[in-house]
Amino acid sequence: MFKKYVFLLSMLSGVLFTGCSESKKSDVNDMISVNQYVLTSLDKKEYVVKKESQGFVLDGAEGKIVIFDIFATWCPPCRAAAPHLGSLMEKYKDNLIIIGITIEDGIEDAKLQEFAQTYGAKYTLVNSAQNRSLITALVKELELGDRFPIPTMAMYKDAKLINYYVGATEEEFIESDIRNALGK
Repeated sequence: MFKKYVFLLSMLSGVLFTGCSESKKSDVNDMISVNQYVLTSLDKKEYVVKKESQGFVLDGAEGKIVIFDIFATWCPPCRAAAPHLGSLMEKYKDNLIIIGITIEDGIEDAKLQEFAQTYGAKYTLVNSAQNRSLITALVKELELGDRFPIPTMAMYKDAKLINYYVGATEEEFIESDIRNALGK
């Protein structure tokens, strides 16, 4: 009887430890995928954003300033910010990338294109299944909580946070941070 009990106990613990070990491998793989976001623009170009220890970085944007603009097409302050961001994009086109990330799940590309044309959003707008995941990660990093206001913009250079803006922000303030980050 004792031998059966020991055998059963050893089999049960073997199954338990094997299960834990496989779970750990899965968690590591999940962490890797959570730290990378693939966003698709309206012109179907893919942008890869990675979470690094000090912030977020856009693949291929080394040395450039990246602004992540979290917005909605129905939001009046977001509409007001769009032409200012478009103006900054034109002015600093060699040193600046602006990625507009909508909070609207399942929005049609046509609606985003209409927003861009109507409000002068002359920068990249993305409409991807991973929009929400990236927004959540950005907002968590900025410690804004679950119910954050829009527009929210986060400015990075080489994965380092330069500044972030919540709500309507004057173009001059954003441009001042761009110029400081560029050393001008």
